[in-house]
Amino acid sequence: MHINSDKLQLTARRWPLLLLMLACQAGADEALDAAFERDVLIIEASRFACYRFDVWLAVDRAQQMRGLMHVREMTDTSGMLFVYDSADYRSMWMKNTFIALDIAFARADGSIANIIANTEPQSLQSISSTDAVMYVLELNAGTAGRLSIDENSRLLWGPVFAKGSGNDERGDPGS
Repeated sequence: MHINSDKLQLTARRWPLLLLMLACQAGADEALDAAFERDVLIIEASRFACYRFDVWLAVDRAQQMRGLMHVREMTDTSGMLFVYDSADYRSMWMKNTFIALDIAFARADGSIANIIANTEPQSLQSISSTDAVMYVLELNAGTAGRLSIDENSRLLWGPVFAKGSGNDERGDPGS
């Protein structure tokens, strides 16, 4: 068996870089995990496609103000879901957010009102919903386009899932 020593040395040099990248990602996840609860969200992108995301939940004012600030990378299947007590027009900005995002604004029933794709990191420009919404979902830039997530899509999560499933508020089938 022949072992290419040049290739082995190159691979060995890449390990520290790979480990550093993984440690940075783990550190970012740990900081977010300490500040936010996590849950699973499904996006119904069409009749034939649903996608699963692990999301951090921003449910109180302090969490919503922090959002994804200072996060430098996020896995493709992660995101942040901002959950509000009532439907209203919502605005976001990218201050201290170092990664470009796709931002989806969703109504109380989970239907997406509008998406702002590929937002500019660290911008102070207001990014707003076109309708009264109860949820704002932040995903890595390009995710919405790649997965065909648009205004015909729907978020399925917690109370939204129960509302859309034909069940009453307790999750029991209607009589």
